[in-house]
Amino acid sequence: MGFLTGKKALIIGVASNRSIAWGIAESMAANGCEVAFTYQTDKLKSRVEKCAEICNSSIVIPCDVSSDEQINETFAELKKSWANFDIIVHSVAFADRAELDGNYVEVTTREGFLKAHEISSYSFTAIAKAALPMLNENGALLTLSYLGALRAIPNYNVMGVAKAALESATRYLANDLGPDGIRVNAISPGPMKTLAGAAISGARKTYKHTDQNAPMRSNATLEAVGGTAVYLASDVGAYTTGEIIRVDGGYHVLGMPQPDHL
Repeated sequence: MGFLTGKKALIIGVASNRSIAWGIAESMAANGCEVAFTYQTDKLKSRVEKCAEICNSSIVIPCDVSSDEQINETFAELKKSWANFDIIVHSVAFADRAELDGNYVEVTTREGFLKAHEISSYSFTAIAKAALPMLNENGALLTLSYLGALRAIPNYNVMGVAKAALESATRYLANDLGPDGIRVNAISPGPMKTLAGAAISGARKTYKHTDQNAPMRSNATLEAVGGTAVYLASDVGAYTTGEIIRVDGGYHVLGMPQPDHL
């Protein structure tokens, strides 16, 4: 019997078997959770279906988080399979690649700023609003952030600003949904080798730097992030809400690089 036996989770944001969302889905399924998946575009559908098959799930639903109509249709479709459920994993972010390379002031545009916030931050609130009628008491909402929300990271730019908004939204959602017994938290891993991460200029250098300097001298694994998500979504984490849980080998506590990497 796993920590999530008897619970159901909707996983939003799997793009491949290297996605953080996939690491979370796999860990949840291994802990007895029934999982359902969404996909953004038809191009990604077959990839997500393969991931769902590994988790013994046949629920794969389209969801473009930039459309309130599409979000509502997603939950209407999910209701055909589940009358209610317990967990949402929101692992969705987007910024134009051109705005993830260079000086923040110079490369950020009004259109790009708004789009990054709409997809990366507002969508979490929109999904919570649409899902609320189906969420069980003692449910859990999880989203994914990064240290760039707290500190300036070269090239992370507008995505860091959007993630800061997402972390703030996490706290407001936690306060509003707490009376319904629903917990809301964010997981903030260090840099990981994902498709999304590869879009950020200098990602390899950032990955190497944190791998060499984090107190644990290692970046987090998908399994580590998945394990944290299981804890936060399970009854073991029943009174943890409004938190940003950092799973980065301790990198966020540093004030300077390790002596051998100065």
